[in-house]
Amino acid sequence: MTTSLDPVAPAWTQRLLAGLADQPSSLAEHVGRHGAPPAVIGVDGSARAYFLDEVERSGLLGRGGAGFPVGRKMRTVGAGSGPAVVVGNGCEGEPGSAKDTLLLARSPHLVLDGLQIAVRAVGADQAHLAMHRGSPAVWIVRRALEERARAGHDAVPVRLHELPARYVASEESALVHFINGGEAKPTFTPPRPFERGVANRPTLINNVETLAHLALITRHGADWYRQVGDPDEPGTQLLTVSGPGVSRRVLEVETGATVEEVLTGAGVDAQRAHAVLFGGYFGTWIPLSAGRHLSLTHRSLKAAGGALGAGIVIALPSGLCGLAETARVASYLSAHNAGQCGPCINGLPAIADAMHRLAFGPWNERLAPALDRWLTVVPGRGACRHPDGAVRLVATALQTFNDDVAAHRAGRPCAGRTAAPWLPLPGPGPARGPWR
Repeated sequence: MTTSLDPVAPAWTQRLLAGLADQPSSLAEHVGRHGAPPAVIGVDGSARAYFLDEVERSGLLGRGGAGFPVGRKMRTVGAGSGPAVVVGNGCEGEPGSAKDTLLLARSPHLVLDGLQIAVRAVGADQAHLAMHRGSPAVWIVRRALEERARAGHDAVPVRLHELPARYVASEESALVHFINGGEAKPTFTPPRPFERGVANRPTLINNVETLAHLALITRHGADWYRQVGDPDEPGTQLLTVSGPGVSRRVLEVETGATVEEVLTGAGVDAQRAHAVLFGGYFGTWIPLSAGRHLSLTHRSLKAAGGALGAGIVIALPSGLCGLAETARVASYLSAHNAGQCGPCINGLPAIADAMHRLAFGPWNERLAPALDRWLTVVPGRGACRHPDGAVRLVATALQTFNDDVAAHRAGRPCAGRTAAPWLPLPGPGPARGPWR
């Protein structure tokens, strides 16, 4: 079993990770590799409309999970009343993800360039960068910000925020609430942050990988960006991949690469896997036999009932129990909810308990209709989408591992339930730490 956060370079175009060393890039090294970002938008906002057209034409989609068109999002925020605010989200709350940490740890200036470009593009006068407290990249980003400040590199200073390492703390409304002085908990919407966010201003929130792509589009243009990848979802994307033989690796691949190509490129032995989890712990289980030829695009995965999410692809080794793995994650998601609405307070603990009993026993048939009921009534009723994601994970596990469900319910549980946990979860510690 290998663990590597070093980028893997199979036969795909490398853009974000091209030429990275095993140490953080200095500002001089960054400019030497990528060149200084051109002044595509004047200080007075001139050429802003042209630049937004270029971003829209590039087809760049957000890399934080939802896959929303970035140019359209920027245009909406820029059209709001009063000066806007820009927030870079580098929290990476998914335990199975490492792409954003790698990007911030090795190429922080590419992300910070994108943040400054977004500031100009939407007419903002505030810039924030959010990271989880304890991230190994925090000190690197601090040093990069100090380096840029000494060089007078940024038009708008960036304020770095360290949020508690809670699963839902990186949800966009939780980020806004924290920056505004509250707890890092999701809030009820509307209004959405793009309407009224930080300091009640229109607020653009982009994942740090999205910002890094924006920095490259600024330098090379939309046509260059569209030269690789799927025509409808062009460019490259960072993926965190694990499976038999590989616990975690980060790849940059062209959009549209198949699951089989990605697993092979990461060094995963797909012959020893039987299911794939896409998108992280808000994601979807799919049998490997049905998923190996899927292309890793939002369109393809949605058609198969899945979602790309935060760019996580985890192949489950044969012989391990998917129900046991899902039960452990369901318990984690239940413990890390915000505790402020019924679906999280009541629904997720009930679902987690039923899944634990199904996986590890003792099972009672009276739990079956109760579990079905919770999986039906919980989605769409929470303050945020945390309960929806947990339900999606559990529901797709029950479908994908349906043979195991029948065996467990009949008192013939699979041997894999006693194996060491495979899906990564945070280490020991209190389930409920502070939200500030």
